[in-house]
Amino acid sequence: MSESPVTRATLLLRLRDANDHEAWSDFLRDYGPMLYRFVRSRGLQDADAADIVQDVFRRVGSAIGRLEYDKEKGGFRSWLFTITRNRLYTYFEKRKKAGPSGNDTAQLELLSQAADDRNELSEQWELEHLRSLAAIAMKIVEENSDPKTWSAFRITAVEGRTAAEAAKELSMSTGAIYVAKSRVTARLRAEIQRLEQEEEAQ
Repeated sequence: MSESPVTRATLLLRLRDANDHEAWSDFLRDYGPMLYRFVRSRGLQDADAADIVQDVFRRVGSAIGRLEYDKEKGGFRSWLFTITRNRLYTYFEKRKKAGPSGNDTAQLELLSQAADDRNELSEQWELEHLRSLAAIAMKIVEENSDPKTWSAFRITAVEGRTAAEAAKELSMSTGAIYVAKSRVTARLRAEIQRLEQEEEAQ
């Protein structure tokens, strides 16, 4: 079973060693897609979003040694959000100086708000976090499921095809397809809940 990739105190400690390639690889795998989707949600093109994500990782690398892991102060995810928000602010500020657009001004206003304000920005950040947890949970559950059971779930829940189509393709009864889908769905809910509890406990 995969180790939970949510905020892990041990991983954060290991990131202090720039030569710990395994830890950095895990970190990039766990947080890269989330950061990229979040940055893209601000209206950036692919290349610009990729540059900002790389910049965020560089800044994490240079500052992780000074991070005092304190859940009461918001924890690592909050710290990462602040770094990402600051990089986005710098990006839009430069664009505005070069020739502002309506989106630049709107984004700067949003990025200027306090980090703990509940707004579109923080809601998007939480949404991307939840998507990451769901992706992680799906990977874990898939690795620990019977392939046919997982296929029944994938065909009906992910691809949106009918139970009858899944039954024909997998040589199963329609009832068995519904049971498989229900079991995998329950496992996914439990896995996401476990990941959330693990993160809250750290």
